[in-house]
Amino acid sequence: MKPFLQMLTLLIAASLTAPVFADEYTDAVAKFKQSPVTQPFFDKAYGYAIFPTIGKGGVAVGGAYGKGRVYKKGGIYTGDVSMTQLSVGFQLGGQTFSQLIFFENQEAYDKFTQGNFEFSAGASAVAIAVGAGAQAGSTGAQANVDKAQMETRYIDGMAVFSMQKGGLMYEAALAGQKFKFTPAGEKH
Repeated sequence: MKPFLQMLTLLIAASLTAPVFADEYTDAVAKFKQSPVTQPFFDKAYGYAIFPTIGKGGVAVGGAYGKGRVYKKGGIYTGDVSMTQLSVGFQLGGQTFSQLIFFENQEAYDKFTQGNFEFSAGASAVAIAVGAGAQAGSTGAQANVDKAQMETRYIDGMAVFSMQKGGLMYEAALAGQKFKFTPAGEKH
C-alpha cells in the first residue's frame, strides 16, 4: 500500500505545482467546442467551468486534483475554482483529462459558485473525443456522436463533459468531486 500512496502523492503534487497558463483555458475550451456534442451547450448555457488539466490516479483508493475557471454566458470570467476528489472502489491506473461543466441557468451557476459544491453519488460525465474520426459516448467507448447527443442532458442544472489527455484509468464517476470557488479578484 505504501508504493500506492507515494504514487498518488506524486500525481497530486505534480498537478498542484504544474503551472496553468491563461491560454490553457482558451485552448481547452476551443477543443471542447470542436465536438458537435458540446456545441448546443455553448450556445444556450448560462455559463460554464473549465478545467484544462485534472490529474487522477489510484488503485482501489484514488484521488484527483485540478484548477479551473468559471465563466458566464458570453465568456465573462467570474472566478477561479479548484476540484479535489477522493474515491474508493474499483479503479486502476492514472490519467489526466480536461473537464467542462455547463450551467443550465443562474440557479445552477449560483449553486456551484456559493463557495463549496460537491457532486452527488451517481453523477457522471460524458466522455468525448475530438479529432479525425473521433467519436463520443457516455462511457468514452466507441459510441457514435448521435447517441451521445441524445444521452446528454442537464442533471440538477449541470451537464459535465470530460476529454482524456493521457493515461488510462477505468472509472468515470463524478461522486466525491468537491469544488471550491473563489470570485475574481479575491485571493485563494
